[in-house]
Amino acid sequence: MSETLDTWERLRRLTRARIGLGRAGDGLPTKALLDFQMAHAAARDAVHGAADFDAIAADLAPREVIRLTSATPDRPTYLRRPDLGRRLAEGEVEKLPAGPFDVVFVVADGLSAAAVDANAAATLEATARRLADLSIGPVVLARQARVALGDVVGAAMNASVVAILIGERPGLTAADSLGAYLTFRPVPGRKDSERNCLSNIHAHGQSPEEAGHKLAWLIREALRLKLTGVDLKEAAPKFAIEDGGAKRIGG
Repeated sequence: MSETLDTWERLRRLTRARIGLGRAGDGLPTKALLDFQMAHAAARDAVHGAADFDAIAADLAPREVIRLTSATPDRPTYLRRPDLGRRLAEGEVEKLPAGPFDVVFVVADGLSAAAVDANAAATLEATARRLADLSIGPVVLARQARVALGDVVGAAMNASVVAILIGERPGLTAADSLGAYLTFRPVPGRKDSERNCLSNIHAHGQSPEEAGHKLAWLIREALRLKLTGVDLKEAAPKFAIEDGGAKRIGG
């Protein structure tokens, strides 16, 4: 029995998945059950929470930010009507400068406020720092937004590339996972196949610094090749974080 328990313990060190939890009668042991309930509560909080855009704006200072809201009037409607999250509320587009810009960043709450609060500002700065020679528009903070809202914003701002950083649907091992979606020449109606996506940006996945390295590489490739989506392959050189700094490996 002890050898079996040791085997499960070694495997658990390699994954955050719930494996080898044991049992108490017909159910889970108390600790495993409480851990599951805590993870479920964190996922629900992430979905129903509100992103702290005041804090994010402060973290991004002195960058100019523009706050927008989608056509969704409230959170319950947002969850039931994804289509409304893809459109701006009436009059919101008038807040946007006409550009042109090489890159526009949109920070959207999406399905996890926790992800945006924890990772959006750091990921954006890690990306923008590597694009200092490009023209970057004001950062748009969009509430009750879906991925395709980035196309509406990017088109209005005449952006060559729009990058939307958005809270991903939380799971039971990561409630704070951020996704990043890139679209070249954004216009309303773009297909998902015309975007590139980096996901799993959080403390136990891709770090904001690593994601920023990949996003900056993808943005430059998108501008060079004049496309995003299935024809743009993510082949950024590997990147390592060492002693608080970062360095490129290979390529």
